[in-house]
Amino acid sequence: MAASRWKSTLYASEQFVEACGAVVFDTSTDPKRVLLLYLGACDEWLLPKGRRNCNESRKEAAIREVREESGYAIQLRPISMSTRAPSELEEADVKDEPRAYDSLTEPFMLDVRDLGNGKGVKLVWWFIAELDGAQGDGEAQFRPKFFQCDRAVEQLTFQKDREVLVKALEIMERSTNAST
Repeated sequence: MAASRWKSTLYASEQFVEACGAVVFDTSTDPKRVLLLYLGACDEWLLPKGRRNCNESRKEAAIREVREESGYAIQLRPISMSTRAPSELEEADVKDEPRAYDSLTEPFMLDVRDLGNGKGVKLVWWFIAELDGAQGDGEAQFRPKFFQCDRAVEQLTFQKDREVLVKALEIMERSTNAST
């Protein structure tokens, strides 16, 4: 039997969990602002995210998790970005390489977290979103707050969250420039 050409790790369903989150922009202000959550019990500033439910799409999970944790209704923002995923208009055998597309509401980043001690991995799919309505009640352990973009990067507790936000800001900047 031949070995694979690629380094590969298999995880059975009980060895991985999927989570979805969003970098949420309030584009009604100038400059725009970003939603962060304060988890007081741990003294941490975070981006909203949470586990995907069985039979739920990633997009649905991101929207639901932001609403549950922050109380804010959101919509995924169509963005211009590069991806290796082909469009539905391309041939099935299109070359596997990054291509730029407009008006995507796909994940812009994937964080693969090793849970340690043989517990498997957590896959966190990140989307870009914007406010879509008034705030309701979020989960009690979180306090939502909007920050100007540069301040939000500094405020986040974890470096990986900062990297997610910086990438989202780059994509938003390119998407805004492309539409003007």
